Amino acid sequence: KLKLTSGRGPTGIAAAASYIASVLTGERRTQREIAEIAQVTEVTIRNRYKELVEKLLFEIIL
Repeated sequence: KLKLTSGRGPTGIAAAASYIASVLTGERRTQREIAEIAQVTEVTIRNRYKELVEKLLFEIIL
């Protein structure tokens, strides 16, 4: 219904979800750290992060 993954690579979405989880749990990791592990770019994480936050309608205070 929300089309969160439509046309998006699963690795980028998982990386962004990992970044969000790290912020929410206080186990903060940088976008660079997660990007290196997931083998995606920091830009991909930023873009998927923004999309997930907008579509899931929640706010993360960085």
